[in-house]
Amino acid sequence: MAASDAIAVTRALDAVLRQDRGRLLAALISRLRNFQLAEDALQDATISALSHWGRAGLPSSPQGWLLKVALRKAIDRLRSGTRETRVGAEFARLLPEEAADPDPEMITDDRLRLIFTCCHPALDPKSRVALTLRSIAGLSTPQIASAFLDADTTMGQRLSRAKAKIAAARIPFAVPGPEDWSDRLQSVLAVVYLIYNAGYTAGPTAEGDLCAEAIFLARLLDRLRPEDPEIEGCLALLILTQSRAKARIGPDGMTVALTLQDRTLWNHAAIEEGHRLIDRAMARRNPGPYQIKAAIAACHTVDPIPDWPQIAALYTRLLDFEPTPIVHLNRAVALAETGALSDAMAAVAALQPVLADYAPFHAAQADLLSRAGQTAAAHAAYDRAIALAASAADAAFLIRQRDGPPN
Repeated sequence: MAASDAIAVTRALDAVLRQDRGRLLAALISRLRNFQLAEDALQDATISALSHWGRAGLPSSPQGWLLKVALRKAIDRLRSGTRETRVGAEFARLLPEEAADPDPEMITDDRLRLIFTCCHPALDPKSRVALTLRSIAGLSTPQIASAFLDADTTMGQRLSRAKAKIAAARIPFAVPGPEDWSDRLQSVLAVVYLIYNAGYTAGPTAEGDLCAEAIFLARLLDRLRPEDPEIEGCLALLILTQSRAKARIGPDGMTVALTLQDRTLWNHAAIEEGHRLIDRAMARRNPGPYQIKAAIAACHTVDPIPDWPQIAALYTRLLDFEPTPIVHLNRAVALAETGALSDAMAAVAALQPVLADYAPFHAAQADLLSRAGQTAAAHAAYDRAIALAASAADAAFLIRQRDGPPN
């Protein structure tokens, strides 16, 4: 295969996996009832695609081809790794699937069932979120570890234990009934939010697919469970945040601060939809963390100068639900904007031990130190934030903040 052909095949395969990896993996897990086997089989099929597609060309149904070959690879793994007498039942169930020729339009979308399986109460909350990010969004272990501020090895061990526990406990692959819904809803919403956040912070080359995936899942949840205020709040939060996506990176490739963004680039239809959703959710008078986060996002879209006292008050209320270091940091930033600089600096300083490797912490600290006239300390904090920046655009923004505008 010529080098140019290999590149074309690799790009085509990457595009298919970016679009449909979660759907394919969910379809495989639905059939195999085994997370690790499904992941391994899809990986095997991906490797086969690189050589086969290079020789025979791109199939008419790349998704169907991958699903069919992955099922065959799963059977090969079962046959080679286990005595036939112990896997006869598996073969009997899988062989009809192997003989089929799946059409991508006919591949059942089992992603929602997979999310609820990952978010079963038998798993601890952190593992529920991490496993769904891995299975549905296809995030790598280092990406998930970064989202949790964990070490890669720690997260890898957590994911392995979660998969093993699902298999050992025979956790059902199903959307729960109403009686079990509340136990898993917050974990499911956390998954959706983190999927969106991973796409948003990754930069313009990667954010589209993940952000769209998260909004799709939030809309799916809203259709499945209408009139739930927290689902409405989560959907509103994502829509309001995404409405500003085109304005957050300037022509120079630099992140643009929210208050300096060109509002003509905002998606105002999306903003109106987000406001309608959060108004409807809050009218149900059953507040929760996603409704509060959406209300904060809504405050940033109303006037050029945000209502910082209201935003600070909302963060204070959010602490009742999520007393996390990140919420404390955001509340401190809002306090500084209200003029309470000393209180904000004290609050940020107290977060140093737990947020030492978190770029926004150092960026916030640098800004507060600069406002207080502590130039040398601010410069050092900016250096640390730049070193930890999640993207080149963020790093460029922080360098500009540290050095000031060019002469």
